[in-house]
Amino acid sequence: MSSVRRLDPNPENRCFGCGGANPAGMKLAFDLDFAERRTRGRLVLGPNYAGGAGFAHGGIIAVLLDEAMGKISKLTDERAVTAELSIEYKKPVPVDVEILVEGWQEEEKGRNRFRIGEIRDAQGALLARGRGRFVV
Repeated sequence: MSSVRRLDPNPENRCFGCGGANPAGMKLAFDLDFAERRTRGRLVLGPNYAGGAGFAHGGIIAVLLDEAMGKISKLTDERAVTAELSIEYKKPVPVDVEILVEGWQEEEKGRNRFRIGEIRDAQGALLARGRGRFVV
């Protein structure tokens, strides 16, 4: 039995990032890796998510990282919401080639879950990192 489970967009969820019922949404899909305790998504954003310079808009980068970190709750069947989110924009995120988005949990304190998300290019270069506090 595989330790990886695919999380496709829920056709009844209107979430902008991962819902399937939002016609304007991103419809993001992630793999849950139970062995490594990580979420992973591979995608090509496309020109609809570009900012003025032709790279991914900063808000879209935040959505990707928030979704990758938020999906960690699926590993433990918890429901948690984003309480704090900070983003380090390291390099421009291209919209026309595949990127990798990953998330994992660093620490747990009471109802707080402290998580990290990263976006990397196909060569593994770090493009953006997010840190989030999620509350159960």
